[in-house]
Amino acid sequence: MFVFVIDSKVARILYLDSLKKLNNPSNKSSNNRQIDYFASLKYPDFFKMWLASLFAGSSHWALIVIRGWVVYQISDSSMLVGLVTFAAMIPMVLVTPFVGYLSDKFQRRRILQIMFLINFIHNLGLGILYFMDFILPWHLVVLAFVQGSARAAQMPSGQALVPNIVPKKNLLNAVALNMSTVHATRLLGPLAVVPFLSYIGSNENSLNGTDIAFFICTGFYALSFIFALFIKNKSTGEISSESFFKNLAEGLKFVHSNKPLLVIIGITTLHCMLTMSFESVLPYFSVNKLGAEGLAVSLLMMCVGVGSLFASLFLAGTADEKLKGRIFYFFAILSGISPIFLALSSNLYLSLLATIFMGMGQAGFMIIVHTIIQMMSPDYVRGRIAGVYAMYIGGSMALFNFINGLTADYIDPGYSIAIQGLVFALIVFLSRKQKVLSSIYSGNSHNLSS
Repeated sequence: MFVFVIDSKVARILYLDSLKKLNNPSNKSSNNRQIDYFASLKYPDFFKMWLASLFAGSSHWALIVIRGWVVYQISDSSMLVGLVTFAAMIPMVLVTPFVGYLSDKFQRRRILQIMFLINFIHNLGLGILYFMDFILPWHLVVLAFVQGSARAAQMPSGQALVPNIVPKKNLLNAVALNMSTVHATRLLGPLAVVPFLSYIGSNENSLNGTDIAFFICTGFYALSFIFALFIKNKSTGEISSESFFKNLAEGLKFVHSNKPLLVIIGITTLHCMLTMSFESVLPYFSVNKLGAEGLAVSLLMMCVGVGSLFASLFLAGTADEKLKGRIFYFFAILSGISPIFLALSSNLYLSLLATIFMGMGQAGFMIIVHTIIQMMSPDYVRGRIAGVYAMYIGGSMALFNFINGLTADYIDPGYSIAIQGLVFALIVFLSRKQKVLSSIYSGNSHNLSS
């Protein structure tokens, strides 16, 4: 029922919007102008940061696929996959508030460079351990925490840096492109390693496909570090005192005293908790529902990336802020209902189609949210706001990935994913009249930042 209502609304909005533009003489010249999907890439520092984040994101998602499959192979336990995923995501709670503070105190580019270097060293160590056949489940848990900590530190620093390296008129485009390095790399990362996962070396001492995949991830982080070294912008925020806890409290106070910001972060936390916490059960789906072994894990993640790429490119080429606000509701509902189709499917091709729609809804929702938060965040406290935001969404995803992995050993995780998605769709539908959300859905989010 939701789908037909949403589709008809969006179709009518798009049709009326196009009629207005055609009938408005002032828009005729702009209609003939080609859409520049990559406008922000002409700014050198943003281009370097985008490339660094692109390789880092590709390595991150490839590693999630490889690591999850390795854990499932050596333990045959979805609970342990959930624990490793939890270890990789819980630093979003523990680390990001501290890094948000550092992003306002020190040069944001330096934090990016250090975190890319840490993850390069981590991936190199993990690859060597696996190649030497020394890897144990507890190694993967500890190393997942190290990798997750560096990743958690990288993201708010990069988000805080974006408004400093592109003009405000390009901010929407820049945020969409920057977020494509988070969401669309779900396609690029697994795509880079999937040809090797079924390769078995000729003897025990030769490289097999998983060894090669781990070292590809290492190479990606080396490139991230190299590109980050060439970023020239030296921006920082403003710190009122040397006390970390006082400045963290300042960031928390800003978020919790700003009702529009709090509502947006609240609905986004529910979105990440109920629709984006599925990585820990992908190995279970691959083996027990699709009968396709490790290859299906990569294919499912890649199709999430395909949908994410569609949403990222569409939003990067959409300059109309009102239109973005109107389709925000569509993306929210799509995020909720698409996991239901994955949960009900036992056919590989239908499952891949479902994950394309999952990626589209999730990426579209998150890109618009990031844009709104960036526009509402003053530069002096932007790093701390990004840290608080990452803490909430990362904590929710860590917790529910662990819960979904834990319960998957006892009940079909399809039930959990379907129920969680349905709950989020209902929350969105029932809260559509809430003042802040209604303002966003009607395309007036710019009024929230004033």
